[in-house]
Amino acid sequence: MMNPDKTQLLWIGTRPQLSKVAVNEVALSTRPLGFSTVVSNLCVLFDEQLSMSDHVTAECKSCFFQLRQLRLIRSCLAMDSAKTLVRAFISSRLDYRNSLLVGAAD
Repeated sequence: MMNPDKTQLLWIGTRPQLSKVAVNEVALSTRPLGFSTVVSNLCVLFDEQLSMSDHVTAECKSCFFQLRQLRLIRSCLAMDSAKTLVRAFISSRLDYRNSLLVGAAD
């Protein structure tokens, strides 16, 4: 995963546009900065085409992990308690950054 303290730069464009970019590094007064194909901002992963496919993949992995953890204790819980935990661990993760996906391409 990316280092949250590291400054990251991202070229954004279509595949044909990005194939024309020949710059690999930008020199600033402090240090040279390289480019990434995926960057993180507010725990959201953005790729160079803004497809958010890396973000969706990461969120799915996280939600499936939470569901597998809940499966281990499901037999000890009442149905209402299980529903509450699913809402707390799964639904809240999906809703937290849901506004970023409004209008995103399919």
